[in-house]
Amino acid sequence: MTRMFVDAWDPSYGASFEGDSGGDGPGSSSSAQVDVDVEVPAAEWAPIDVSRTATVPDVVFLVDGVRRNDAGLWTAEEDGTSYAGLAASYAAGVVRCDLARGVAELVGARVSRGLFTASPSATDVQAGSVRYEVHRVGGNGEASKLPAAVQGPLTALEIEISAAARDGGSDGADLLVVDGPLRNRRQLPRTIGYVKTQQKHYLPAAQEAIVPRLRPSQRTPVFHLGSVWGGWSWYLRLPGSSGAPWSGIVRVECSPELTAEQAIELAEVSVATLPRFASSAYKDPRAPQNLVPIAGLERRLRGMLGDSRVLHRALSLATSHTR
Repeated sequence: MTRMFVDAWDPSYGASFEGDSGGDGPGSSSSAQVDVDVEVPAAEWAPIDVSRTATVPDVVFLVDGVRRNDAGLWTAEEDGTSYAGLAASYAAGVVRCDLARGVAELVGARVSRGLFTASPSATDVQAGSVRYEVHRVGGNGEASKLPAAVQGPLTALEIEISAAARDGGSDGADLLVVDGPLRNRRQLPRTIGYVKTQQKHYLPAAQEAIVPRLRPSQRTPVFHLGSVWGGWSWYLRLPGSSGAPWSGIVRVECSPELTAEQAIELAEVSVATLPRFASSAYKDPRAPQNLVPIAGLERRLRGMLGDSRVLHRALSLATSHTR
């Protein structure tokens, strides 16, 4: 008899795993070359409990960013051509969690705004008291591709905010958790990427079968992904899952510049640390994967972006003066 489970996530946020097999896991397969013999031989894969020797950091920094499309624009060039444009607001922030004192505080947050377009003549737009700095994109600048162009400046802002927060001091006994894949943040020390939505198959079938068997606060062995954004990675299950095979499963990654031993050490730290931040279903529509400090940070950052209707009106007034 087929068993069915309701995904704990609010459907307005999509699904915690984006598959095509009725909730059995991610849908499409990754083209990355994977090495599953990093920590243990492939044939010996099994769930791994929290190590008794795992060191929980004194301080955990959690960084996240949010973005919003404020308005779509079109340019009218002198030669009669036209280019699409996107006015977007984005913000990044860092929460510092002092585990010894049980205190969490916002230690850095910043808002930026940009006008993204391939137009060679576009300049910054001053919309009332808000300035949208022009970001020239490559190619033809199709309107459908402009939202993706916001990610680069947002990532740069997250890196800047993270470095500034760490300068405040933690004696090196800290961990930085980036919400999402590391990508070009791999150079940050003592840093892990936290991927809460599973979209692709990375593991061979025999090893992937271990993932649904994880109990809360267990992880898989570390494996290596050989791709442009590859590196060391592992899965772990957070407490508070609904019971569905992939409920509460997150994928964690760290820099490929680390040794295998360093990656395994970070994996042990992650499984000893991350479960304590898991959210509850009655409080968060993306529980348990949307970590409590990240959820609070997202709300704070979205509030800092300002009223989208006011900004849209200001942009309309500002651009009407250039027609």
